[in-house]
This record gives sequence, structure tokens and C-alpha cells, in this order.
Amino acid sequence: MFHMFVLFCLCFYRLIGVFAAETNEIQSVSVMEGDSVTLNSNVTKIHKEYMWKYGAEKYFIAEISRKHGISTYDDVPDGRFRDRLKLDNQTGSLTITNTTTEHTGVYQLEIIGQTLTSTSFSVSVYARLPVPVISRNSSHCYSSSSSNCSLVCSSVLNVSDVTLSWYKGISVLSSISMCDLSISLSLPLEVEYQDKNTYSCVLNNPISNQTTHLDINTLCHTCAGTTALMIYFLQSQCL
Repeated sequence: MFHMFVLFCLCFYRLIGVFAAETNEIQSVSVMEGDSVTLNSNVTKIHKEYMWKYGAEKYFIAEISRKHGISTYDDVPDGRFRDRLKLDNQTGSLTITNTTTEHTGVYQLEIIGQTLTSTSFSVSVYARLPVPVISRNSSHCYSSSSSNCSLVCSSVLNVSDVTLSWYKGISVLSSISMCDLSISLSLPLEVEYQDKNTYSCVLNNPISNQTTHLDINTLCHTCAGTTALMIYFLQSQCL
């Protein structure tokens, strides 16, 4: 009777072990729009099944089944993953190609072996940043009675989670940030006409930036005979 009880306990423990879930902390991953991103399973041995889910609704998007010897893919209702998913048949890692900001979200990998292990990834896809534009304020210009030049730097495209800043050398003079941007950002700056310092306008998000350097001699000249707003585009470069 005692042996039967021990055998029953062992079998029950193994049965529970198959369905026991181990959940890891969410791993954060960032990628630039248009690039590929791989969510690594970090497994050290081959398992029976790998299943990927997406979003709060936990839509099934990809699976490897050793039992049936197949890899299958699915999509969310709006079709954002169509022809963009690729599974590693050995590790179960998932690659998303040609990413867009719509691929931002939480991805969950379930690995079925002796236990059911769950790993989550928080993916952030950032739009490519436009080059900030420096222009002279049309209502202000340099004249013989004033030594100041009024400028404005702006971002001309709608992007999210960005900061626009004016720099004097390596020091930040002013900045403005937006998490969800539906309008263009702009930031004013007033400098002296004879100022010899280096100024630049920087647009950045958590993984990239675009910089435009100010040429005071080009933008800050006298207004005599000039009525049109002069806009100056400079080649961008990363800091």
C-alpha cells in the first residue's frame, strides 16, 4: 500500500511539473522602423513546442511543434505580421522583418518541455527621425539698431517619443519633449549677430538622433531688401 502511494505521488508530481509555468521578467527590446528584430529564446536544448503570442489579447502568431514536425504562422486581425515573421527551427527564436511602429507591444513565448516556461518581450519600434530645420523668425531680423538674431528650430514630420533641443557647444540651452506627437515641434533661440559660439539643434528619441548645425553668418544677416523667410537646411549628423 505504501509503495502504491509513493508511485501515485511521483506520477502526480510529474503531471503537475509538465503544466507548471515559470515566468521570467519582461525583456525590453528597441528597434528602428524598417529594421529587423530577433526575440531570442535563449534555450540551451531542443524542446517539444514553441508558441509565440502577441498583445494583451495574446493573439497566436507563430509556433513550432516537434510532435507534428511543422512550423506555423498566423496574424492579428489587421494583418500587421503578414510575411514578416521567421522562426528559428532549433531555438524557437522569432525574427520580425521590416518592422513598423505597429509592431510595438508585448510578445510572449511559451516553451513546452518538462515544464511550461513563459518569457515576455516588450518591443518598442521607433520611427526614423527627420532632420530638424533651422529658420530665421520672419518677424525678427538683424538691423543696425539691434544686435540680436531670432531663430526657430522645428521638426517637420509627425514622430513620437522625441525631444527637440538647442545646444550651445555641448550644453543644452532649451528643450521640448512629446510622447505622442500629432503636430510639429518648434523651439526658438535668440543669439547675437557676432556670436562666435557653436549652436546646434538636435531631435532625438531613445535610440537615435538627428542634428542640424547653425551657421549664424548665413541666417543672421541684415533685413535690408529681404522680405522672404529664409530657411536653411544643413546636412544632419549624429552626435
